[in-house]
Amino acid sequence: MDFTFTEEQQAATEAAKAVFSGVAPDGVPSPALVPGAVAEDIDRPLWAGLASGDLLSLTLSPEHGGAGLDLVALCLVLRESAKVLARVPLLETCAVAMALQRYGNPRLAAELLPRVGRGELVLTVGANGRTGHDPAELAVTAHREAAGGISAGARAGSDGWVLDGTQSAVPWAQAADWIAIPAHTDEGRAVVALIQPAQGGITLAEQVSTSGERFAEVRLESVRVDGHALIDGAGAWEWLRALLTTGTCALALGLGEAVLAMTSQYTGKREQFGFPVATFQSVAVQTADRYIDLRAMEVTLWQAAWRISTGAAGALPAEGDIAVAKIWASDGVRRVVQTAQHLHGGFGADTDYPLHRFHAWAKQIELSLGPAAAHEEALGDLLAAHLLG
Repeated sequence: MDFTFTEEQQAATEAAKAVFSGVAPDGVPSPALVPGAVAEDIDRPLWAGLASGDLLSLTLSPEHGGAGLDLVALCLVLRESAKVLARVPLLETCAVAMALQRYGNPRLAAELLPRVGRGELVLTVGANGRTGHDPAELAVTAHREAAGGISAGARAGSDGWVLDGTQSAVPWAQAADWIAIPAHTDEGRAVVALIQPAQGGITLAEQVSTSGERFAEVRLESVRVDGHALIDGAGAWEWLRALLTTGTCALALGLGEAVLAMTSQYTGKREQFGFPVATFQSVAVQTADRYIDLRAMEVTLWQAAWRISTGAAGALPAEGDIAVAKIWASDGVRRVVQTAQHLHGGFGADTDYPLHRFHAWAKQIELSLGPAAAHEEALGDLLAAHLLG
């Protein structure tokens, strides 16, 4: 098997490293030092830098001004972004853009996607539902607007739809130009509506993430959406959700790698009894275990991203590979950061040192992915439904 990345994917990684090289993690606003949200807006200079480096258009097709690369390339860039705690909705914007490109109205795609690639538009998505525990598409209803005698259950066309419900913990919703809202129709189909925060009937209630970022509870009351702004293709929401989940696993991997590197550097310099603590067996064993965690997170991430990108067949559906990636990412990022805090001693809690920022971001990622036990149960259900052997 060949695990080598393509030249284009490697070039995307190098471009990302160049853009993110100007971001210092110890300069990222700290949730421990700021009451409420750490900032009102995303990192706009960094956003402009991503656009200039053609990283926002990475997965867009050439007809929309993009490079036409896949989810693997996006995950490579996300991995680099997490190493510096980049305060930009790179995952959300790219995932929504990819879903619009693949399933959305061609006219709307032609209108929005080139602007996304140039950094002129910010996209985000409500993927947490009302409570974070139930499927996100069940938190909002989508009814066909009664017109010309068309039944309420008709499929999307030129007429509008009406949305009602609430999506909680929508990342950087206040900074977004468009928000993708999953919803369910009367027939139980999952659809994705693209709305603008300034539309009538939309209220953004302030929320703050564990990492201190500005999130919002998006409340929709009789919000009208034109048919061309409703992504109604079969499997569109499931595919978008898979992109978001796999991208979050890439963020977990990048953050974990940065934290382990910090830990190795610190324990290599910190001395006890005249020797670096990194030479002590108990320290070496703990860091070795975390290295194994990261390698498992990495291989399961690329397996899931490859299945989604290629549509390759397997003994289990791609959801099985995604579940395995989530199991390792959710537990792995927590173990890496906890070990780092332990090996740094009291220094790890010092707010003048960046480790506490990584800890907060790791907890946010863990909460976003959900507990490993839930993914193990989902994997068990898939194994029961697709007997192997």
